[in-house]
Amino acid sequence: MSIADRDLVIIAAEAGAAEVRSRHGEALTRFEKTAGDFATAVDIDAERVILDVLRAARPDDVMVGEESGRSGSDGNGRVWLVDPLCGTLNYAVRGTLVSVNVALRAGAETLVAASADPFTEEIFWTDGAGAYVRRAGVDEPLTPSAESGLVDVNLDPPFPNDPAFQAVRLLADRGFVARFRPRVVSTTLAVAWVAAGRRAAYVTDGQLRDSVHFASGIALCQAAGCVVTGIEGQPFHLGVGGLVVAADEETHATLLGQIENQRSAAAR
Repeated sequence: MSIADRDLVIIAAEAGAAEVRSRHGEALTRFEKTAGDFATAVDIDAERVILDVLRAARPDDVMVGEESGRSGSDGNGRVWLVDPLCGTLNYAVRGTLVSVNVALRAGAETLVAASADPFTEEIFWTDGAGAYVRRAGVDEPLTPSAESGLVDVNLDPPFPNDPAFQAVRLLADRGFVARFRPRVVSTTLAVAWVAAGRRAAYVTDGQLRDSVHFASGIALCQAAGCVVTGIEGQPFHLGVGGLVVAADEETHATLLGQIENQRSAAAR
């Protein structure tokens, strides 16, 4: 019997999360990728577990894993994006702020996506129409809210818009600190938290189209009704890139104004 994509993405993310959770606290072998970036044996093993689940159910689909790259033919236009452990450095120092991200793209559309928190055992997921969190097998709709005033700011490279835009400068902006309270968790789990009402917004630099790290969180936020654009208010995959995800229009407009202020200052 065939399994639906919406169920498969949850099963795959849960499988990866179980691997991450079961290995927490181990002495980890590190594999250097680029300067300051590395994978661990758990990243690699969790990705293998996820890909095994997906390939068994969808052998004709393309798979793109953060660690293993692209595999499969492009015949049917369906591409699974797999980020097996977002927050590797957090995890490597025995932290628990991490996410396991799985998304299915067809052309420009994300059909289904899931971001799993291995340690709360929550699965944030979307079927493209609605956005939900699953706890102990029970689904609840995600409801964005700006009430917390918490804005997660990603300070990890790359920074393609430096020096015109540096996310870190938001933290010293008087308007920002008067309106919001910054948080830096260094994992895209925080993007899902905007959809869930646990963050008012999320801001990052970078080119994010078809990103294994961000595809799931972006899809969740779009399905939940968040405002999702690039740092100039454009579609997030166009122009200078970056990402501003906000719970509502007012929060989004405020952040765009603060970003424009620093871009204008850098141009002087």
